[in-house]
Amino acid sequence: MKEIVIATKNEHKIIEMKKMLEPLGYSVLTLFDFEEFPEIIEDRFTFKDNALKKAKELSEYLNKTVLADDSGLEVFTLNNEPGIYSARYSGLHKSYDDNNKLLLKNLEGKTDRSARFVTSMCLYYIDKDPVFFEDYLYGEISEEYAGTNGFGYDPIFYVPSLDKNLAEVSLEEKNKISHRGKCLSKLINHLKSI
Repeated sequence: MKEIVIATKNEHKIIEMKKMLEPLGYSVLTLFDFEEFPEIIEDRFTFKDNALKKAKELSEYLNKTVLADDSGLEVFTLNNEPGIYSARYSGLHKSYDDNNKLLLKNLEGKTDRSARFVTSMCLYYIDKDPVFFEDYLYGEISEEYAGTNGFGYDPIFYVPSLDKNLAEVSLEEKNKISHRGKCLSKLINHLKSI
């Protein structure tokens, strides 16, 4: 069976990715499956470069094909903040709720609340050039929390085409429209073609 290592310990990402990759005959490993691996500092200035750095360093250490992603939220009126700092917007070891509250505070008095989620993925092979995928989900930051599904900024990210916040949709619905879901679809098409 073919193996792909998903370069994350984020259980939400693991669930989403396993659900899409395992039916293709891949054994999906995560960082939970390894006792030792290098700690990788995401210190690049773009989502793509952070994904490449994670995938390359882990692939070279584990000698396995690695899929890494970097995802985040860009709010246009805030100069694309939180951007690559989305997970630690309110500081290290803060909660999703802390990040959401800070974002809502920073948007007080702003009329333009348009935003997009970004996912960049890098599939890093041991013996071939890496392959990159990137996609987006456009919407706006709502003033109120809504929904209990999802994670991160999902409760405050309004999707106009659904007339719902992202946390109000099922995982299946989210995978069809989300930045990560669309990237995974591109990844799946690539894997089917090789």
